[in-house]
Amino acid sequence: MSKQEIGERLYLDDLTVGQRFVSGTYKIEAAEIKEFAGKYDPQPFHLDEAAAKDSFFGELVASGWHTAAISMKLLVTGGPPLAGGAIGLGGEISWPRPTRPGDVLRVECEVLGITPSRSRPERGTVIFRMQTRNQRDEIVQSFTGKMIVPKRP
Repeated sequence: MSKQEIGERLYLDDLTVGQRFVSGTYKIEAAEIKEFAGKYDPQPFHLDEAAAKDSFFGELVASGWHTAAISMKLLVTGGPPLAGGAIGLGGEISWPRPTRPGDVLRVECEVLGITPSRSRPERGTVIFRMQTRNQRDEIVQSFTGKMIVPKRP
């Protein structure tokens, strides 16, 4: 049984470049897309099927920020179980395809780099590539970011 399976948190010392993690899945529904958009991204193609038909997308689609929020939930609940939590330092995000009602999302996460801190020896930074994919294995979000990860005490 792996450390992740028995619920142990991962420290900087436990991570290796190339290590991969895959989250569970999440199905997004039209009502949820509209609710999120109504609160945070009130554009017609996120709010109404009829209005969305005349948009760039031609159909109702989720806000990229909604996809990002779902991806964060999947990362926290099923990605690398980082000691201290998922503490981000920034990164680059893209949405190469829209998220549609009925899509089933998952996050695939890969460790790209590990750098122990010189000034803070109790921690370091890890660069992760996190790709959110739908049920057709299409990437709907790609995020490459840095996270602070503590060293094992």
